[in-house]
Amino acid sequence: MSFRPFAAALAMLLLTAPAASDVKSRIAALAPSGMVLVLDADGNELVAQNADEPFVPASVAKIVTAWLAMEVLGGDYRFETRFYLDDDRVLYVRGGGDPFLVSEELAILAPKLLAATGKEPFDRIVLDASYYPAELRIPGIEVTDEAYDALNAALAVNFNTIAAVRDGKSVRSAEAQTPITPLAISEFRARGPNGRGRISLTQEDPSVGVRYAGELIAAFIERAGGSVAGEISTGAVPDGLEPVHVHRQSRDLEEIIRLMLIGSNNYMANQVFLEVGARRLGPPVSLEKSLEVAREMLAELGIADEIQLVEGSGISRDNRFTAHGLAAVLDSFAPHAELLTESRRGSRYKTGTFSGVRTLTGYARTTDHGDARFVISLKEGGGQLRFELLEMIERGL
Repeated sequence: MSFRPFAAALAMLLLTAPAASDVKSRIAALAPSGMVLVLDADGNELVAQNADEPFVPASVAKIVTAWLAMEVLGGDYRFETRFYLDDDRVLYVRGGGDPFLVSEELAILAPKLLAATGKEPFDRIVLDASYYPAELRIPGIEVTDEAYDALNAALAVNFNTIAAVRDGKSVRSAEAQTPITPLAISEFRARGPNGRGRISLTQEDPSVGVRYAGELIAAFIERAGGSVAGEISTGAVPDGLEPVHVHRQSRDLEEIIRLMLIGSNNYMANQVFLEVGARRLGPPVSLEKSLEVAREMLAELGIADEIQLVEGSGISRDNRFTAHGLAAVLDSFAPHAELLTESRRGSRYKTGTFSGVRTLTGYARTTDHGDARFVISLKEGGGQLRFELLEMIERGL
């Protein structure tokens, strides 16, 4: 019997063990109260410090939403917005929860709509946002003017926000691609900063965001050579009316997810999360449906008790994860790791930030163990410390 394989394995163990031990001690010295878990491709623990303590994930919760969406909807899924026209040329718009219905998308949409309907003036526009219940509220979203607190809606444009510049009494768009509209001017005058900024649309009356979507759609119709003669209102599409045009989002879900993760957009994340429930359990959307689907799928991974979601973006402090639970999701999401931000050494990661919460998770490109799943959660220290810990993991393991 040859002892060469055993000797080679022992030599490798002796070479790598001190490095791993050094990384652990350095992490403990820099962040003694921090939670750090690193697992190799086989699930072996390379580092496990305070790894059994549940933590508030903040925006790393978006990785769970991304995984759910890719599993339920598929990377080639495209959100749709439907347009209907009656005999009086009343244009009805039914929102489908598109999370990326931005100005650039409306510039694509409007000419195609006019090609399907002709350029005769529309009598008026009626907006149907019934795909989302009017009483829908996402835990953690507060009544503020901050863009990250924007309401989710079946029909909303530019993430249900307005970016504008106020100079004295005048208000103009802060984006070359976005026309200014009467409602945008009045909302920014009432709540916007002195100068440049982006605000969420008012939460006291969710219909404001829907009506702003209608104004912006009308503005792009006019840019494309059409016009709207009358008012813009909300209402239901009449029974029996068939769509004259269905706009499919130009970006597929995989690209939407990539933009959501890199930009850490709360609005986009919960739009996607809500679509997961509606797709699996049927319309209309509801937070309860999406949470039910999430629980079922997490139970299939055996981590239903380790990933406690109350919404899909991480904005709520009531979300609670364990490191091993998140690592299990990372294992399933690994085929889509390239959708995450890339570090200088090739690691892929997602950050999360709250007051008193700094999280970082993903796939660390290590020297000796390839791509290792890692979870970091800190209650103390600045946000840069989590990246210093990641670099230790990259270089030392």
